[in-house]
Amino acid sequence: MADAKKKPVKWSMHSATPIFLLLVSIPVSMLMWAGNLAFTRLKLGSGEVIPPTRWLAATLIPLAFAAWGLKKKNINKSGALIGLLIAFILTLASYAFLVDLIVFFVTSSKATKYKQSVKNKLDVSFQEGSQRNWIQGLCNLGMAAQLAVLYLLDSGSGERPIDFSNDFGSSWLSLGVLGAMACGNADTWASELGTVLSKQDPFLITTGKRVPKGVNGGVSWIGLVLSFLGGAVVGVGHFLVLYFCSIPPTSQPQWKIIPIAAFAGLIGSIIDSLLGATLQYSGLNKKNGMIVETPGPGVEYICGCRVLDNHSVNLLSTILTGLITPRIAVFFWPR
Repeated sequence: MADAKKKPVKWSMHSATPIFLLLVSIPVSMLMWAGNLAFTRLKLGSGEVIPPTRWLAATLIPLAFAAWGLKKKNINKSGALIGLLIAFILTLASYAFLVDLIVFFVTSSKATKYKQSVKNKLDVSFQEGSQRNWIQGLCNLGMAAQLAVLYLLDSGSGERPIDFSNDFGSSWLSLGVLGAMACGNADTWASELGTVLSKQDPFLITTGKRVPKGVNGGVSWIGLVLSFLGGAVVGVGHFLVLYFCSIPPTSQPQWKIIPIAAFAGLIGSIIDSLLGATLQYSGLNKKNGMIVETPGPGVEYICGCRVLDNHSVNLLSTILTGLITPRIAVFFWPR
């Protein structure tokens, strides 16, 4: 009996992706580690030499998630580039920051795609699609990246527990990153999930008056609960990293990170709604019944003034939440 012919192995870009990521990340990370080592030696031994494993993780993991995001169409090319830069900074600073980003990216992407066709009929802003671009990435994650850079400069690379008594600087900056990330995730959960899960029309946060779904500044009780949960999920990820990593011992309980992140998400979502209700225009287009952000013929005014757009509101809310969260946390971790 003749042997069956062997089928040729098909080579595809999908199967080659892990090999390509390794071929790129390993030499790039080693080059950066060598540069870090040479720089510290030129400074006569001062400064910190970040281990090569950290450089590899900061290169490989962002590349892998960018490739995954492009494949799933969660981000476009510009979003992938800005995401690579921000993820590199966060990973280099702390794996806890990286997990914050992963939780935010994965859960918010799922929330954005949930019942997208229904949301497209409510608000013009929902029709931008589920793919995030560089503007959205920068406005949602720019504050966290900036605080992570300050963390690197102040405390170096590595995971550190929250302990305001013994390490005020790293604790303040860590909670700032956590608060900014929790704000972005909470607002996404509230707007993307609360809009379709709430059966009643939302109420305007400044007046309490019922407004159509999609109006900037409109909130619902379900949306507020989702904001709390969206922040808490980020806090859980941050806490688990500190729990399983070999962090320095401290008498300060780290579980408090979770309620802090939950309240940061709620506060950030409220700040976002207040800015949206007052400084962002909302009107009803009578022709198609959709909520629009620019005045014009056939548009009925609902609230706000045309000062900010969605991106600038997100940027301001993450900045404010990132600054407020450490101040609130001081009451939970007294010095």
